[in-house]
Amino acid sequence: MLMLTDSSDLVQTALYFAARAHNGQQRPGSDLPYFVHLSDVTLEVAATLAVEPGHDHTLALCCALLHDVLEDTTIEEATLAARFGPAVAAGVRALTKDPTLPAAERMPDSLRRIQQQPREVWLVKLADRISNLSVPPPAHWSPDRVAGYRAEGELILNTLGIASPRLAARLRAKIERYGVQ
Repeated sequence: MLMLTDSSDLVQTALYFAARAHNGQQRPGSDLPYFVHLSDVTLEVAATLAVEPGHDHTLALCCALLHDVLEDTTIEEATLAARFGPAVAAGVRALTKDPTLPAAERMPDSLRRIQQQPREVWLVKLADRISNLSVPPPAHWSPDRVAGYRAEGELILNTLGIASPRLAARLRAKIERYGVQ
């Protein structure tokens, strides 16, 4: 099914696919469409690709756009593989937390799987957490929950930060400011 002639065609296909898959969803804690989060992550990745050479732009941008499709929609991995190829499907699978695991094991498991992927997938996880830390914590979160989310950001940074000096610096700054009034 991968018969697109240009890698930008595949990225554009991913853009529309993600928009349709997440249609009607909202970014948690806001009245914004969920696609704003996907766009934010993709813009972080694109800005990094512009200044850090040597990455597969198509893989990075497709994974950024599609990173929550398996976790937050009814789309199946086989569909992603057929539409976007095995590398994109594997990257998105690694970025997807395993709901069958206890909550405390989900992020470490995902990070282990991300580390087995090309560095472009690492960029997406870093950008995803930057995006999530760019909005205030939900009002109903306790100080302990905010601190736990910040600590999880530290884990992501310490595990994957080597993939991108730019994203590591941005994530560090977001962690330091998260939840601070």
